Amino acid sequence: MTFMTENSALPSPQAYAEAVTTAVAASAAYYGDGTTPLGDDEYDELLRAIAAYEETHPDEVLAQSPTGKVAGGAVQGDVPHSVPMLSLDNVFDADGLAEWAAGLERRLGRPVAGWCVEPKLDGLAVAARYRGGRLVQVLTRGDGLAGEDITHAAAAVLGLPPVLTEPIDVELRGEVLLTTSQFEEANRIRLAHAATPFAHPRSGAAGTLRAKDRPYRIELTFFAYGAIGLDELGHTALLEKLAALGASTAAGTAAAPMWCATMEQVQERIDVIAGLRAELPFGIDGVVVKADAAEDQLRAGNGSRAPRWAVARKLSAEHKVTRLLAVEWNVGRTGIIAPRAVLEPVVIDGVTVTYATLHNPSDITRRGLMIGDQVYVYRAGDVIPRVEAPLVDQRTGAESPIPLPEACPRCGDAIDASEQRWRCVRGRSCQAVASVIYAAGRDQLDIEGLGGTRAVQLVEAGLVKDVADLFTLTREQLLGLERMGETSATNLLTAIETARGAALSRVFCALGVRGTGRTMSRRIAAHFGSMAAIRAADADTLAEVDGIGTEKARVIAAELLELAPLLDRLQAQRVGTQVTEPQKPASDTSDTSDATDGEGTEGGPLAGQAVVVTGSMTGPLAVLSRNEMNELIERAGGKASSSVSKRTTLLVAGEKAGSKRAKAEELGIRILDPEEFAVLVADLLPTDGAL
Repeated sequence: MTFMTENSALPSPQAYAEAVTTAVAASAAYYGDGTTPLGDDEYDELLRAIAAYEETHPDEVLAQSPTGKVAGGAVQGDVPHSVPMLSLDNVFDADGLAEWAAGLERRLGRPVAGWCVEPKLDGLAVAARYRGGRLVQVLTRGDGLAGEDITHAAAAVLGLPPVLTEPIDVELRGEVLLTTSQFEEANRIRLAHAATPFAHPRSGAAGTLRAKDRPYRIELTFFAYGAIGLDELGHTALLEKLAALGASTAAGTAAAPMWCATMEQVQERIDVIAGLRAELPFGIDGVVVKADAAEDQLRAGNGSRAPRWAVARKLSAEHKVTRLLAVEWNVGRTGIIAPRAVLEPVVIDGVTVTYATLHNPSDITRRGLMIGDQVYVYRAGDVIPRVEAPLVDQRTGAESPIPLPEACPRCGDAIDASEQRWRCVRGRSCQAVASVIYAAGRDQLDIEGLGGTRAVQLVEAGLVKDVADLFTLTREQLLGLERMGETSATNLLTAIETARGAALSRVFCALGVRGTGRTMSRRIAAHFGSMAAIRAADADTLAEVDGIGTEKARVIAAELLELAPLLDRLQAQRVGTQVTEPQKPASDTSDTSDATDGEGTEGGPLAGQAVVVTGSMTGPLAVLSRNEMNELIERAGGKASSSVSKRTTLLVAGEKAGSKRAKAEELGIRILDPEEFAVLVADLLPTDGAL
């Protein structure tokens, strides 16, 4: 996980793809067994970096991106929720909170009647169903629409009464966590049973709730913050009712929920809760601000991921000092070799940190780091903790230089150190599984059924070394794999055969050429029209493609030369060679910062329009990725753009449109919401929601 730069921006499509993969994996681990090493603020920063990249590169948004999805889209449940169980949107400072509150009041058309401010507990969200006042089922949040049944763990959760004080049907919603004392006791018990201690309370709670048949019992605590079935109550009144029913709430703590009349009072209460953070008997990672009145909540409504009437004001992280024990070297999908610092475990904001990013060998040299150094570690503003600098004045003389690898740490082959980011000379061949998974992705060849587990099987069985080998697979070979039945084999072969005729832009994108992504692949395909023409292009010719400068052209040309054997084999398998795409005239490059693709098709509802899409799409467009939105614009005759300028003629502004909407308003640009835009291009929208 070394894809962040010094200013916390994702520097490339590859870094963005790696960030998305890391976020989804972290979310899946957290909502699975709780073993993820990422803390809440690490994960939040990861999402912010991904969202920022998607905001500036909307045509490169991956379908698996966690933005706008409950639980990051990484988990699913098998028991439907009675009402969707949503996440919360985040703000990170007072200005962000004020902007959110102003937006809510604009949506309501009047001031909010009042606010409720309460601690954001750092645990696992659950829904507890009662029938006739008796607890009958407990579910995790899952993907927001369905959760996992964890009723078996309910007896060990304090504050979650088996019987309410009234015989009513209701569903309590709240957070299950390990308090500080419970966390310490849990680790004492686990050590006594030769089990690995929990890294932090949050993941400990997640793992404990899912555990079955353990030879020991670990107690947790439930704090209710909502309910389904008591909808007529405002939030403050609801919390009082929940306490009266016998459920635990945060009302009995120093960070008790408080009603506030103004945002000034809200901010004062946030400051108080933040000041109590270290003294609280449980972890918090922020403060939740909610419109208190039931009428305000109903009128504001909910988005696809989060309610519009509530937000989490996340609290900042902190610096800590610890010791640099070692440096590990990991190899990415394209063969990039990236260093990771191994740290003496240190708790930052309640999370045990053992790793930090070092970016690249130059970063190590520039910081003057040595093994054994005492170093500053900082969590805010980076995806994972970051080593800031060594404390040189505390060196004892026992420190030693960080050894740089002389050969690829994964395969042992040579290293290309000609650029700042070192790379294995075998490139993609060094990480065949990752390359195959990428090639089969939705925005590339879209081979359904070829996920991580299956890719590992194919590579380890020696059936697949690269994407070209996929098209040589036989039914007999697939049936020889573990857990591969007739139906699965048929479906996979059908998906592979469909991919054989994929559009040129998708085949090119599947190659994973450095410096390119889905958008650039479409530009290259449209510019050259065939794989043969692309392969024949030199660096100067590639530089003529809109958005490819001299330096990037050099990298792409070198990549194509390296990929020649693979391309020959793809040609032999009739992949990417039989399908050509019409060439488009060279676009006006007088403002290349605004263009994300070639000129739009003549005619259509968007003929002559330069269109920017920003914010989260809703309605019929909610199922489309940003790549698919851009393709829709192009088919409608328009030109998809990534930034608002004087040349922009239309802005499609979804939820959380932000600065692009403000700039469009300033320039007098026409603005449509997603539903209005969907009507405009209705004839081009597929009935199944997929492009």
